[in-house]
Amino acid sequence: MIIGIPADIEDMDGPVSGSFGRAPYYFIYDNEKKIGHFVQNTAANAQGGAGVKAAQILVDQKVEVAISPQLGENAAMVLRDANIELFMPEDGSLMDNVLLFKDGKLEQLNNIHEGFHKH
Repeated sequence: MIIGIPADIEDMDGPVSGSFGRAPYYFIYDNEKKIGHFVQNTAANAQGGAGVKAAQILVDQKVEVAISPQLGENAAMVLRDANIELFMPEDGSLMDNVLLFKDGKLEQLNNIHEGFHKH
């Protein structure tokens, strides 16, 4: 299973980013291989549609689970259409949240907002 989490810094001991579409990076963790890496969010500075473009990055990374504190409805639609499960993070690092997910301790993400269109 491959897990994707928005990150503000390239450090698996760093916190989960509060933003999905505007996070500078994504931590991608392959649970089978037990390795993680970071990918740059090339959509972070987009004029519009950052969430959708960012969601496509996770789809392209073959992510099966996304952990994020919130999502816009268009980004959520892209992820759900790709059969990516959505979960809420808990306090702690990126790696803490990977372990919490593996232990079945994260709740599904229901915090889907309309997005920040025309801002």
